[in-house]
Amino acid sequence: MRNHQLTSEERYALSALRRQGHSQAAIARELGRHPSTISRELQRNSRKDGGYRPFTAGEMTRGRRGRSRRNWRFGEQDWALVVSRLELHWSPEQIAGRLRRDRLLAISHETIYRYVWYNKRMGGSLYLFLRGSRKKKWKRYRSYDSRGRMRGKRPISERPVGAENRSRVGHLEGDTVIGAFDRHCILTLVDRKTGYVMIGKLFGRTTAATNRRAAALIRNAPRRTLSLTVDNGTEFHGFKTLEKATGAPIYFATPHHSWERGTSENTNGLIRQFLPKRTSMAHVTQRACTRLATALNSRPRKRHGYLTPAELYEG
Repeated sequence: MRNHQLTSEERYALSALRRQGHSQAAIARELGRHPSTISRELQRNSRKDGGYRPFTAGEMTRGRRGRSRRNWRFGEQDWALVVSRLELHWSPEQIAGRLRRDRLLAISHETIYRYVWYNKRMGGSLYLFLRGSRKKKWKRYRSYDSRGRMRGKRPISERPVGAENRSRVGHLEGDTVIGAFDRHCILTLVDRKTGYVMIGKLFGRTTAATNRRAAALIRNAPRRTLSLTVDNGTEFHGFKTLEKATGAPIYFATPHHSWERGTSENTNGLIRQFLPKRTSMAHVTQRACTRLATALNSRPRKRHGYLTPAELYEG
């Protein structure tokens, strides 16, 4: 017999079997549990009127866990480590993983979240360092779309194997992140294997401005660029000039297939934490772009065993 707590699926099965009139012993046999487990579940998580609802039961269980004293067994020095990394805009999962990797502190990301929300209830502001998700989408009807209408472009299907399977450093994805009310925006180039990002300021989303900034970022990169994959925006229509300037072949994703550039899309989402949508980027300088890139490249990543993009790309 298993002795860990009931799962959500088991609670729903318990509720269904109980409504059908089965005894606690019969339910225990059906679920492969000890009868005392079923008895405790019904005693602890039934409502005041005696009814049992699986969702409510799960909420009651999680509430008891949250109130458990073991969640606050960490001292001031431990939380100082956590807070110092929250202030760098690391996610709780990144904090927990890196602290464990560096053998500084064994803590779960759930515990960090509980601490942050407790801090908020007490009037604190740690929650402001968490990444928010405020995505809104609009459909475009009856509008002419010129994306992808270029001659001589290389389709993404011809991209090298090292770029496709992320086995080699140096294969980049490029995109622009636009602001609001004006032409100011930024250009991002991110390595597919490591997630290392380079950010450049654009005063206008033109082919000339994009080519100049992309060429400068690629020339100053710590590693040689092997290829660049972009979307079909008009700012990349001067790709042949950029190829000559950098020596890196450029490939184009299929129009409206943003998932083909998942690394770039994910990185842009991280950037939106600092440069939200519908805000102007006129105040953003190249120095600020460089600082933002450094901050993102210094964040540990779960998929890399909590090493940072900079450690992998530059090392």
